[in-house]
Amino acid sequence: MSYTWARRGRQPEVPTSGKRKGYKVFGAIEYFSGRLFFQGIEGRFNSESYQGFLQMLMAQTTQHLFLIHDGARYHTSASTQAFLAASSHRITVEPLPSYSPDYNPIEYLWKKTKQRATHNKYFKEFSALTVSVDKALAYFATHPDTVWGLFGRYCEESGLELEQAA
Repeated sequence: MSYTWARRGRQPEVPTSGKRKGYKVFGAIEYFSGRLFFQGIEGRFNSESYQGFLQMLMAQTTQHLFLIHDGARYHTSASTQAFLAASSHRITVEPLPSYSPDYNPIEYLWKKTKQRATHNKYFKEFSALTVSVDKALAYFATHPDTVWGLFGRYCEESGLELEQAA
């Protein structure tokens, strides 16, 4: 939840440049430890950038990856499906049902990241926004217990039991 304020009887105004830019972040959480992997990109997600993220993920861990992802085009494109088939010795994919973001535990992390990095803040320069987001994600990357705790909230709300590996 976010808030704004203005003098009584006046509409709040937020200055903008009139230019739309986007900063998107790919992310993955190691279930048992809470370790966060992330990669930010300017612009839109596409099959090439998604596959690049998965390659970065495979380079940073030797474990088999179990991915939960939605039906976004870059997840289901022919090139991504070919990449996943060629990487099946390292990656298992479980697609989410259509229109079910609540089933994706990383959504709790995105919400916390937005609260920490962008809610109720004005960024004069686009680069300041990207720095703020990356700083928030770097915090979570160095605090795996906080990230892992978000799985607890996910499990509570979805009725699942959470067991951490010893």
